[in-house]
Amino acid sequence: MINFFSRPRGFDWVLALSTFLLICFGLVAIYGVTLAGETPNWDLLTKQLVAFGLGLILFFIFSSIDYQILKSYARYFYVFGLILMAAVLLFGSTIRGTKGWFSFGVLNFQPVELVKIAVIVILAYYFSHRPRPLNQFKYFFVSGLIVLVPFVLTMLQPDFGSALILFFIWLGLIFLIGPRKYQWLIFIIGGLLTFVVLWDFVFLDYQKDRLTTFLNPAADPLGSGYNVTQSMIAIGSGGWTGMGISFGSQSQLKFLPEAQTDFVFAVIAEELGLLGVIFLLTIFLFLFYRLGQIAKKCRDDFALFLILGIMVLLFIQMIMNIGMNLGIAPVTGVTLPLVSYGGSSLIFTLMLLGIAESVKIRS
Repeated sequence: MINFFSRPRGFDWVLALSTFLLICFGLVAIYGVTLAGETPNWDLLTKQLVAFGLGLILFFIFSSIDYQILKSYARYFYVFGLILMAAVLLFGSTIRGTKGWFSFGVLNFQPVELVKIAVIVILAYYFSHRPRPLNQFKYFFVSGLIVLVPFVLTMLQPDFGSALILFFIWLGLIFLIGPRKYQWLIFIIGGLLTFVVLWDFVFLDYQKDRLTTFLNPAADPLGSGYNVTQSMIAIGSGGWTGMGISFGSQSQLKFLPEAQTDFVFAVIAEELGLLGVIFLLTIFLFLFYRLGQIAKKCRDDFALFLILGIMVLLFIQMIMNIGMNLGIAPVTGVTLPLVSYGGSSLIFTLMLLGIAESVKIRS
């Protein structure tokens, strides 16, 4: 019988502290953006603080609950996520060209953030129930179909960034399992064919522009390359110590679009400088190090795949966000975990890390 709650004797305080510091970085950056203009608008900071409070509650709830309960309800969790994804296409609100939110007054809920967790849980459930070895092609094929359904529903919104993250969660776990060489060849050919189909029949013109602009953002600095160009200017102007909180020229004069979400890394680099960026990346390093230590001590395969899925999700989001800020990755609207503004992203990331704490406590 599953023990739902237990005392947090093995609570990982380093992981919790790293999480808290990253959130503080985000709050400081959002505070700086809030002061831009003659009349500060505190709505962004207020909503992020509310999301932090709700996420903190979920963090401690899920760290107290035995993670094995997720194994028992993995399939129901996955189906519930798919229902939400289908419902948002019918009844959702459109924000920045994506029909991916449920709106409740001033609050917005993005179900794809919950689906990312559901995909990690269902893949951990699937792989932990399979006999070894796991590098047989049928396991890759079935697990790929599991991810394909939410991937397609996400593309229909259209939200290419989140769909790409779902794909990389699956690919990351497949990579860690260790496919054979011929299987990698099949993955590469299949990936290229899928991209061609998406390019010809799914991607909208602005999405194509985003994917091609990062190759040469200077080709259209006032059009499709504007965001990346301004981001690179902001990062370069920060120097070693930065211009100071709320004194960044690009963010304060609103040259930098989506400064609180997509380009929050550029805001931090501009206002806190290279030293601030190094400190930020060091905290991320501690976070991944602690997750890696938890993975080493997992007592069962389900827990191991859970932690690996969490690590892949956070790492891919971090790399994609920083990459598009530096102009070396396409702008896909992916936020920086725990740092960027976004209530749904912050709440469910804290929920994920609460699950990681549950695994650590029970290892």
